[in-house]
Amino acid sequence: MMTERQTKILQIVNENQKVEVALLAEMLDVSQVTIRKDLDALEEKRLLVREHGYAQMCNPDDINNRLAVRYDVKQRIARAAAEIVASGETVMIESGSSCAILAEILATEKKDVTVITNSAFIAAHIRDTAIGKVILLGGDYQKESQVMVGPLVRKCAREFYVDKLFMGTDGFIPQAGFTCGDMMRAEAMKNMAESAKHSIILTDSSKFSQQGVVLQCRFENVGMVFTDSGIPDSAKTILERNQITVCAV
Repeated sequence: MMTERQTKILQIVNENQKVEVALLAEMLDVSQVTIRKDLDALEEKRLLVREHGYAQMCNPDDINNRLAVRYDVKQRIARAAAEIVASGETVMIESGSSCAILAEILATEKKDVTVITNSAFIAAHIRDTAIGKVILLGGDYQKESQVMVGPLVRKCAREFYVDKLFMGTDGFIPQAGFTCGDMMRAEAMKNMAESAKHSIILTDSSKFSQQGVVLQCRFENVGMVFTDSGIPDSAKTILERNQITVCAV
């Protein structure tokens, strides 16, 4: 996991897109040598890139960039979600950025947890940890999101049944439910949800003011939502009226 200073570096670079190493050192009151070590660690995680005395964000379409945006908030959300997973449990985790952080926490802090995922990124992200097992569902590979989609995902997911599926989301419709910006990814999540007793959404509060083009899941198909304290009161009220437990950290 990242240090508090590395999290601050990510936040600064994300807000400015490109920042001088010397300026980062000044802002955080540490030496440039220390900043470079932090940047090396963040670049190794592929959360940013270094170039000629600067640090800058990754390609906006890359999942690593989405992971870096509001990382500190997503880390709090993922840590809260991790509390409902027991050591020895098998869970499904979809390809959202908060979900990737959840997988990392489970892999490093729980014992013998098995993660079933359609995300090649998550499988690679936690490959060097002490996790019990990772099962990667087969399917058509989407390069930018590094996720498996298509009919093979449904066929593979049907071989399992778990208590919990953790999903990200791209948006929210007050009259219907959660939405996704990609039809194939939305279909994959629906297929995985058929193999889980409880479907759980992990999302930072900004997604409640956005709307994807494809309906991902209706309210009646969601049991819990983990988000941050910035969730609009109106959205929280709608979720609770639909018998959804909201954990805002």
